[in-house]
Amino acid sequence: MSFLRWALITVPLILLLGFASGRVVPAGDESGWYRALAKPALNPPGIVFPIAWSILYVLMGVALAIVLNARGARARSVAVALFAAQLVLNLIWTPLFFGAHQVTWALLDLIALIVLAIATTMAFGRVRRVAAWLMVPYLVWISFAACLTFGIRQLNPDAENLAPTSASTQIQL
Repeated sequence: MSFLRWALITVPLILLLGFASGRVVPAGDESGWYRALAKPALNPPGIVFPIAWSILYVLMGVALAIVLNARGARARSVAVALFAAQLVLNLIWTPLFFGAHQVTWALLDLIALIVLAIATTMAFGRVRRVAAWLMVPYLVWISFAACLTFGIRQLNPDAENLAPTSASTQIQL
């Protein structure tokens, strides 16, 4: 399969997965819980997040397509496996943070995500250097997201209790 064919699969797929992850639960300003939280001074306006993530998911999809197109590259299968693992951590962050209101667990998820994303970027670099460079903006953004999440955790030590979770709204008989 050619690079273009891979890109026609990977870019829309990653965009769709990212969009679906963000729509599973009310996120950003759609979340009353999130609106009630104190935010760090560096917290960007809500409109920045979908724009940034759309660009990042496109870059990630192109990087993955480049690696998938590198037939015969020794590190290709490891790079793809690392990419899949970090993508899973990426996709569970939104439901963990916005849905379950688990700020600490979301921060731990981001720390693990950063480690896996660095490993993915390094593995991509062994396959095709340009694929690694396409991952750099993502590394910067998730590091920034970790700083924001840490700031929210510091400013809201009781964030998990600000609004009921779906489990606590069940009627006890």
